[in-house]
Amino acid sequence: MMQCTVNGHTILMECGLFQGRRNETFDKNRHFKFDPTKIESLILSHAHMDHSGNIPNLVRNGFKGSIYATPATVDLCRIMLRDSAFLQEKDVEWVNKIRSKYNQPPFKPLYTIEDAEAAMDFFVGIPYNTPFTPCEGISATFHDAGHILGSAGVLLDVVENGQHKRCGFSGDIGRANLPILKDPEIANDLDALIMETTYGNREHGNIRDVEEELVQAVRSVAANGGKIIIPAFAVGRTQEIVYILHKLFNANRIPDMPIFVDSPLASEATKVFRQHPECYDSETNKTFVEKQEDPFGFSRLTYVQDVNESRNLNGLTYPHIIISASGMAEGGRVLHHLHNNIGNPKCLVLFVGYAAKETLARKIMDGAPVVRIFGEEHTVRCKIKIMDAFSAHADAQELVRYATATPADKLKNIILVHGEPEQSLPFKDVLVGKGYRAVHYPAIYETITV
Repeated sequence: MMQCTVNGHTILMECGLFQGRRNETFDKNRHFKFDPTKIESLILSHAHMDHSGNIPNLVRNGFKGSIYATPATVDLCRIMLRDSAFLQEKDVEWVNKIRSKYNQPPFKPLYTIEDAEAAMDFFVGIPYNTPFTPCEGISATFHDAGHILGSAGVLLDVVENGQHKRCGFSGDIGRANLPILKDPEIANDLDALIMETTYGNREHGNIRDVEEELVQAVRSVAANGGKIIIPAFAVGRTQEIVYILHKLFNANRIPDMPIFVDSPLASEATKVFRQHPECYDSETNKTFVEKQEDPFGFSRLTYVQDVNESRNLNGLTYPHIIISASGMAEGGRVLHHLHNNIGNPKCLVLFVGYAAKETLARKIMDGAPVVRIFGEEHTVRCKIKIMDAFSAHADAQELVRYATATPADKLKNIILVHGEPEQSLPFKDVLVGKGYRAVHYPAIYETITV
């Protein structure tokens, strides 16, 4: 979440939910450090909750401006924000039952389903490569970020005090050659760049090796009579995993075993993916669309909607795969599957995406021998595998390529965001070593003048 002030007008870039320790997240998400009524407009790069998830709270606190996003992002936000509100209402309902036993005052959810639906009235869908004016003195244009469906980097042409500056905001930068989506477009000829650094000090595995690695994992678990649980973000990662499993199944490279997508949100998001083939890359079009075949549906795949069907999965004794949200294992149906299987040595928990510090997924990934799920301690006896090549975030080399598309003598300011210090600071050193002098890794609430 960033404020940009130009010619006395203030716009907001992103409005996401902070994720981490529960008490800390509760306070940061509920209380804005600015007056929402003073924000003229909001530019949203994509629909992931850490970028969009606090929009209903912003609107509830008086924001009345336009929210600019690509059409696919608007469609995803319509289901994701409502789902977020539903989960918050249910969480607060459960917490308040406990608080009432101790005569404590009830909590209120961060926002309600009604708030989420009201927020959608402020969204304005803007296609890629179509300039729009979020406030006086700024012309903005979305370009494809290749991160998730509808994700965008933002080019800002700013005129202030008679001077023109060309500024880029990366959003979350995707990777080249990932399934389904087009490769990210890289902005150049910039005076200033605000860019993400999620993997600023890390390189991913080769995406070309991902299929064979997945094949070997599936075959091994199936041969042992186990199951594979994949905590996956409902939007983007789930569809990508389904797409690859579809290809492997068609090629007879994985055993004939059931695959379940156990996430109502993922099911709804997949419908949105089907509505936006304009975002697909040439491989997806050639492999599936031109053959009039659904990339996200095949004979061994079942989308699980009903909660009783979800519970019944725990009773299955034959090999199968469950893909379930959330990707960071902080909520959703995947918690029930981990609760029932994390102590089973025959099972594999396969992580295919980023997990923030203090989340359950991160603790398991970091090798915690015991974790708490639903308030109970569980010894981790299952197999754990991390396949970071699935990551939809650019790695260190790809980030360097993005930042250095504009020469150092032209790009006067680089502001590094969306990254933990151990990732961002080494990346900053790399850029400085390449001649980029004004590279900032700002503190929270710091103001930077460009």
